[in-house]
Amino acid sequence: MLAVFEKSVSKPPKELLTLPLGGGNRSEEIIEIFRSWRSDATCHHLSSGNFLALSHQGENPAIPRSVVVIDDIFCIFSGALHNTCEMRRYYGLSRQTTEAMIIVEAYKVLRDRAPYPPDQVVKELQGKFAFILFDSKAPTLFLSRDRDGSVQLYWGTAGDGSLVCTDDPNVISAACDKHYTPFPPGCIFIDRSGLMSFDHPLNKVRGVMREEDGRVTFKVDPYTRIPTIPRTGSAANWANAV
Repeated sequence: MLAVFEKSVSKPPKELLTLPLGGGNRSEEIIEIFRSWRSDATCHHLSSGNFLALSHQGENPAIPRSVVVIDDIFCIFSGALHNTCEMRRYYGLSRQTTEAMIIVEAYKVLRDRAPYPPDQVVKELQGKFAFILFDSKAPTLFLSRDRDGSVQLYWGTAGDGSLVCTDDPNVISAACDKHYTPFPPGCIFIDRSGLMSFDHPLNKVRGVMREEDGRVTFKVDPYTRIPTIPRTGSAANWANAV
């Protein structure tokens, strides 16, 4: 899976932007590289040059990939939930509902002021997963990876400053040169409220520069607590929290 978002849409953590730009490819070149390597790729072109792409080439049967588009919400899901039936019942969905559809439904409930914060929803997901969700109307970017890091997910910056997300280490290396890092396990990222741990939502997630290669690694800081965390309610939309 692959997603590329221009600078005006995505607001990644500042630590991901500490390395100087110039390496890697531009967004329009990245999709051509992906297509040349993945002949079966399906691409979804969004506004302003943003896009998502999915390929089943080299797919692990235990970690399948899928994509769904519902009400202008795009979601690419990789992995498998162990509590799919429970999640279907919780959201009142049919037995034909896929994991990607469950993620979209969870996002829609949160977006429309559910009485709990996003970390609580993702914490309820059990299994091996990583997903990239983009609400093209908001616009809002929503990323997450399971707490064990069972499914690969990388993010980085392309040569033009675009944010690149993918589960393929070769694609992220070609797209971003050395300007990338693994997405931290057990975390969620919402572009307007930032990166947070869904198991430790009151602790900050910090980026630390590694001396050996100059790359950034994101880890939960057990000594730094967040005074308050964005919560949903009648007064505020969680997707617009700062």
